[in-house]
Amino acid sequence: MRERGGRFWKVGELARPTGLTVRALHHYEHVGVLRPACRTSAGHRLYDEAGVRRLYQVVALRELGLPLEAIGTVLSGQVDLADLLDDHLAHVERQLDALRSLRRRLTGLAATARSARGLDPDDLFGLMEEVAELEETIRAYYTDEQIAYLERRRRELGEEVIASVEAEWPRLIEQVRAETEAGTDPADPRVRTPAARWTELVEMFHGGDEGVRDALYRRYRDRGGAIAAQQCGPTAAMTAYVQRAVDASAS
Repeated sequence: MRERGGRFWKVGELARPTGLTVRALHHYEHVGVLRPACRTSAGHRLYDEAGVRRLYQVVALRELGLPLEAIGTVLSGQVDLADLLDDHLAHVERQLDALRSLRRRLTGLAATARSARGLDPDDLFGLMEEVAELEETIRAYYTDEQIAYLERRRRELGEEVIASVEAEWPRLIEQVRAETEAGTDPADPRVRTPAARWTELVEMFHGGDEGVRDALYRRYRDRGGAIAAQQCGPTAAMTAYVQRAVDASAS
């Protein structure tokens, strides 16, 4: 609706597109994080454009994990909307990364479930562990600044490049796995091309940031077995094998 001096929304109109209830918006007013701009003569709450922006900030901060009682304090510091949008985007990107990994896991399990072997409890326990550990693992190895850096790297590379790498990486892992299991000398020229490409993809991920690179290596050193089993990633032995091949090429 429009009133003199600008556009206004009734509480129900504000609640519908957000998925919140009118009662929730009343509660937001009660705790002081969102107040109506004015009321009609009949006492109905009206929210202006500043109220809409404020509501988005509240919703985004809730999505980022802040408790409601802390949001008022944060917003009193005049949170920049553009910065908050960036943080919200980074949070969503992290969720997408976790979901892509989980999707690969579920695709493999669905195929196994249809096979003669079928699923066993260990498969399901592994799935549940991955769901629980994905976010925890990210936080355990990367600082907030590094996570933000990785999100910027992802935006710089673009979704087309990311999708291409995600399709190439499993094939490259299998190629290196085959050479490792065959006992091929890391110095063999046949290993140079996949080892060089492996290195390129890893460098594409960390973009030359030594802190991110070290965190990546530390994660694979600590959890290489779990990553290989749960996410079809490389084992620690494969990573070491590639490094020996790179060293041999440089010598």
